[in-house]
Amino acid sequence: MKQVVYISSPESKQIHIWQLREDGVLSLLQVMEVSGHIQPMVVSPKKDFLYIGVRPNFRVLAFRIAADGTLKEAGKAPLPGSPTYISTDRTGHYLFCSSYNNACISISPIGKDGLPRSPTQVIHDLDGCHFANIDYSNQMLFVTALKQDRIYLYSLSTDGKLVPHAQVMTLEGAGPRHITFHPNGSYAYCVNELNSTVDLWVLNNAHGEVEHVQSMDMMKPDSNEKRWASDIHITPNGHFLYACDRTSSIITVFSIREDSGLMTIEGYQPTENQPRGFSIDNSGRYLVAAGQNSHHIVVYRINDRQGLLTPLGRYAVGQGPIWVVIHKLD
Repeated sequence: MKQVVYISSPESKQIHIWQLREDGVLSLLQVMEVSGHIQPMVVSPKKDFLYIGVRPNFRVLAFRIAADGTLKEAGKAPLPGSPTYISTDRTGHYLFCSSYNNACISISPIGKDGLPRSPTQVIHDLDGCHFANIDYSNQMLFVTALKQDRIYLYSLSTDGKLVPHAQVMTLEGAGPRHITFHPNGSYAYCVNELNSTVDLWVLNNAHGEVEHVQSMDMMKPDSNEKRWASDIHITPNGHFLYACDRTSSIITVFSIREDSGLMTIEGYQPTENQPRGFSIDNSGRYLVAAGQNSHHIVVYRINDRQGLLTPLGRYAVGQGPIWVVIHKLD
């Protein structure tokens, strides 16, 4: 399996592109200089473009992915607010952008050439809008409003419009931030920034509703530090879940019950200073985490039995790295 790792570093306005070898070692392929503070990134479903949100001139940049994973800028399109999270629908027809500072979610069509166009719809009044991603059915967009302790659900119409469907409330003061979906499509896990907990949501209960069934504290029992969780990801086989906290600089390891989706904490991994983002490779063997204050990334091997992490290598990147994307090359 050939894979590349993309790291966005907004302070130095750079993208570092690494080859991820089968043994977990990284080799630097390219450093891209970008005109702007690069923020969230996502690979297109057809695997031919890397889309990147940029500020302060709010826009999305499209980089064409070469056969070896290196990048070449191909186009750009405006966005209605500072990009906090970007994603696409699973057919590659639409790009979604959430904006925390501008309290909105937008949808932009993607042309047949793979390049995003100007937004066709913007939904406002989503205070602290931090995440937007569609479920595996490609029918329901989940949007977190951190400052409202609320998750909004929008259905995606056949003509590319977001239609309000439902909303669920988290615990008051939790601050829902990012969500990851279980590969079986039955569960969603939300990391809450302000109280560093992880919530399990059943996506379709007996009444056809999204239902909260579990909440886990991701901090060590003796921790008295300020809670400031940031990112969450699940392994491709759905066996292990990981969430990180920036103040304590840890990654919490959860195992997941196959029959219920319920979580159990297996351990805590100290990591780079202020881990803003991380990602899991497509084989489920490696996790790559970025330290926003250390300006380094670290590669971990994932243990098959408990999901515990073993550090393999540490690498300098740009200044203030915040986003990690791991892409499988065809």
